[in-house]
Amino acid sequence: MFKRIALFLATNLAVLGLFSIILAVLQANGYSIGQNGQLLLFAAIFGFGGSLISLLISKWMAKRSTGAHVITEPRNESEQWLVATVRRQAEAAGIKMPEVAVYDAPEINAFATGPSRNNSLVAVSTGLLRAMSRDEAEAVLAHEVSHVANGDMVTMALIQGVLNTFVIVLARVVGRVIDGYISGNREGGPGIGYYVIVFVLDMVFGLFASMIAMWFSRHREFRADAGGAKLAGRDKMVAALERLSQTYGESTLPKQVAAFGISGGVGHGLKRLLMSHPPLAERITALRNAPMQSVRGTVVS
Repeated sequence: MFKRIALFLATNLAVLGLFSIILAVLQANGYSIGQNGQLLLFAAIFGFGGSLISLLISKWMAKRSTGAHVITEPRNESEQWLVATVRRQAEAAGIKMPEVAVYDAPEINAFATGPSRNNSLVAVSTGLLRAMSRDEAEAVLAHEVSHVANGDMVTMALIQGVLNTFVIVLARVVGRVIDGYISGNREGGPGIGYYVIVFVLDMVFGLFASMIAMWFSRHREFRADAGGAKLAGRDKMVAALERLSQTYGESTLPKQVAAFGISGGVGHGLKRLLMSHPPLAERITALRNAPMQSVRGTVVS
């Protein structure tokens, strides 16, 4: 809980600090207070708009894109076990019962999504049900329930919104400055070069923003692993990750929900900076080396 509060405060202080710098640069380059406000409002609307809309429709999109079947009435013993296990874990984590679904895919995978901790979806692949033992599957479910309990979907949407806003504003501020020096016209409106510069800067700053977002994403995977260990047991969580490392292939999950799957983390060099998941070997090592008191205190309610 304290870590989440500290992250929230640090993020807001960073936003205020950056916006103060941006305002100063804009005023130094001929923008009025009114223009500053318009730019920041434009950036905030477009920066947060897409992230928040994606968050609000995340469950609907996940069901539609994966063809997941939501279990309303269990059709067999396997579905009964899935629902009962998620219900028990949700109660232990202090959240409302998520919807439970199964989607058809050969890979061993699962994901959680939804607009809030009390309005979520936990889904598993048919490949997971076929290939994993009940203990391993229980740990995977606990990992996904921990994502929900930790508020990871909302956190990632807010972080993405802040980063989108930074990219929009910084690209235009830097573009204005560069265009002014190149053209020598610091008083008049921007020329065609300004729009070319902004287009390039949007891509460059967007790449760096993606790296930051993926760093947060990798961090939350370690927390969800520890949360899964709390709910299901460390040995079960380690066994589940080891099974994933033995059978892992390229994920078939749609892009919209791939970052919330339990599988991932294959890449080197620059690609590693853009991974949503740490390598499974690192996750296993971190979980084995974590003090038990740290494991016990990971899931927040």
